[in-house]
Amino acid sequence: MSVAQQTPTHTERTPPTPPRENGRWSGYSHLLMARMLELKREPEVVFWVFIFPLLLALGLGIAFRNKPGNAPSVAIVQFAGWQDAQTLLNRSPQPDRFKVKVLNEDAARQGFRLGKYDLVIEPDSKGGFTYLFDPARPESVLAKSEVNDALQAAAGRKEAIATTTRSSSEPGSRYIDFLIPGLLGMNLMNSGMWGIGFALVDMRQRKLLKRFVGTPMRRTDFLMALASSRLILMIIEVGLLLLFGILFFHMRVLGSVASIALLAAIGSLTFGGVGLLTASRAQKIESVSGLINLVMMPMWIFSGVFFSYERFPTAIHPLIKALPLTALNDALRASILEGTPILHQWPRLLVMIIWGGLSFVLALKWFRWT
Repeated sequence: MSVAQQTPTHTERTPPTPPRENGRWSGYSHLLMARMLELKREPEVVFWVFIFPLLLALGLGIAFRNKPGNAPSVAIVQFAGWQDAQTLLNRSPQPDRFKVKVLNEDAARQGFRLGKYDLVIEPDSKGGFTYLFDPARPESVLAKSEVNDALQAAAGRKEAIATTTRSSSEPGSRYIDFLIPGLLGMNLMNSGMWGIGFALVDMRQRKLLKRFVGTPMRRTDFLMALASSRLILMIIEVGLLLLFGILFFHMRVLGSVASIALLAAIGSLTFGGVGLLTASRAQKIESVSGLINLVMMPMWIFSGVFFSYERFPTAIHPLIKALPLTALNDALRASILEGTPILHQWPRLLVMIIWGGLSFVLALKWFRWT
């Protein structure tokens, strides 16, 4: 057979590979990974997110520095003879000097342990009184001294009443036990708002947001990746601060790890949403710095980070409890110090979810990409 009559051999071609289809959350996952890589290149994050809260807790835990407050808050245990203590305080030279409440023994001790009261007065069977105070809390020592002076003066002579004192500095009732949950909440707020706010404005100044918006990226995925990037840091910072309190100050954690982690995650996402909203239209670092300070300053003061908000007038307590940091701090303290189940804290969770959800929706609507 001639060459011309042979059947030509055809080269076999490999079928083209079908294009890879990305899933619904692939864009979000890639954006989240990119954000985490950016944080890795920011060494200052390690100090402000992880080291600074530990140094703050150490300093305050050792010094137990004074907390601002008004009149000493005193609880009288409703035993037989409690009317005598109240009558003597009313007859003292300055009867308006003290904030006095009459409570049963459990409520008085619980309020003292959580920092709501500086001193507890327990009537005894001999007609005298026993003072329950914490020598590590300056306001508690001061309240004990002032109340004793007032009672003795009202009785007509110095040391006319047989009184005894009992120290209460065991784990669970000290200032450091009150402080660490507040530092946790404050740090989650700071990292959520500063971390996201600065990152957004920096990208806006460098025209990176303009490039992002020109891609097929979903805008919701981008904002969600920024907000949820704080969750990974949250796990480390909450674990470090709690472990620090347990090891250095023998702090007792009564709540479950899962409930504390869930509260911290909700708080982190809440302030991530507030941070997105705060930085949604800011053009300069100076602008977002002022806005973030404006949002956070009331919560630093009113939300019970360093001292109980019970010291403020009762009329504004509903407004204070409506703040997201107040809800987070109260929830963390209830879980850590009292072991309160997560389902029993649904009003506080609702406050945080409303703040975070509305902030994220408004940020998505008002966000300026260019």
